[in-house]
Amino acid sequence: MTIFLLLTGGSLLLGHSVGFHRRLIHRSFDCPLWLERCLVWVGTCVGMSGPFWMIRTHDMRDWAQRQADCHDYLAHQRPMLIDAWWQMHCRLDLDHPPTFDLGVAGRDRFYRFLDATWMAQQIPIALLLFFAGGWGWVLWGICVRISISVTGHWFIGHLAHRRGRQSWIVNGAGVQAHDVPWAAIPTMGEAWHNNHHAFPGSARIGLYPGQSDWGYAFILLLKRVGLAWNIALPEHLARTRALTRIAHPDKDGASGQIQELTG
Repeated sequence: MTIFLLLTGGSLLLGHSVGFHRRLIHRSFDCPLWLERCLVWVGTCVGMSGPFWMIRTHDMRDWAQRQADCHDYLAHQRPMLIDAWWQMHCRLDLDHPPTFDLGVAGRDRFYRFLDATWMAQQIPIALLLFFAGGWGWVLWGICVRISISVTGHWFIGHLAHRRGRQSWIVNGAGVQAHDVPWAAIPTMGEAWHNNHHAFPGSARIGLYPGQSDWGYAFILLLKRVGLAWNIALPEHLARTRALTRIAHPDKDGASGQIQELTG
C-alpha cells in the first residue's frame, strides 16, 4: 500500500499534472529541457498513454467543449456507466476532425520514442519493484496504480463536466466545467476544473484561499531553485471578455481579486 501511495502520488504530481498538463500541453511555465523530459517521462509512466496522444486528446476535447454544440462523448454528458465504457474502452472517430499542431514537442525524438513505447516504460519500473519487494510491490506499484490512475482520471473528469460549484462561465462554450473539491489533493489541484476552463494557460489552478494546488506549489519550488520561470497566472491572460463571473458569497473576496487581476 505504501509503495502504491508513493508512486501514484508522485507520478500524478510530477508527471500528469506538472509535466503533461501544465508544461507540455499548456506551456504555462518554462524550465530546462532535461527537466521537461524527465517530467514527461514520469507522466508517461502514469500509464494512460504517451505524450502525443495526451496532447491530441486534450486539444480535441478542449476544442469540442468550446463549441456551441459538443458530442456527448467529448462532453461527458451520458450516464456514468455509459460514459465510463465510452471513455475507457472506445474511441470517437470524426468524419472531419480538426487538425492540431504538436509544436516543438512533435519534433522531439525522445517524445516520439515515449509515444511509441509508452506501455513498455512500465517494464524497468516493474523490475526494480520486483527486486526490491517481490510480486506484491509489482502488484501495488504497477497494476493497482495504473488501474486507479486511469479510472480516477475518467471519474473526476466525468464529475467535473456535469455538476458542482462554479465561479466562472466561459461565454459561448457548449460545455462548462465544475469544481470537485474533494478531489483537489489526489489530483494535485487539477480538480478545480472550473478555474482551469476559465484560465487554461495558468500554471495556478487553485485560485481561491483554501483551494489546494500541489502542482502549482511544486512549480513554485522549482522557481525557488532556479528551475522554472515565466510562470503564467490569470492576471497575465487576456480572458476578461471570454468570461462571466458567478458570484458566490463565500468567495466574493477571492473572486473580486481575480476580476481585478484580469481587467
